[in-house]
Amino acid sequence: MTYSSHTKVFKQLEEKPAKMQKFIKHNAPKKREFGRNVKRCGICDRSGAHMSQYGIDLCRQCFRENAKRLGFKKYD
Repeated sequence: MTYSSHTKVFKQLEEKPAKMQKFIKHNAPKKREFGRNVKRCGICDRSGAHMSQYGIDLCRQCFRENAKRLGFKKYD
């Protein structure tokens, strides 16, 4: 479904709350158990470029911002 068709469905189902709940239930995204999207950044909730080594669980952008505070040094 395209974006516009989702908005059309929501407009049509606003007056029918039971059907709206059923629509949301059956069209909600699946709960992921494995894969890239399961591991997310603890600060900004990004799923890409995730670093889980040493139990950090941060994306690379948040790691760069907080590396010094976490005790990492930058070597030349």
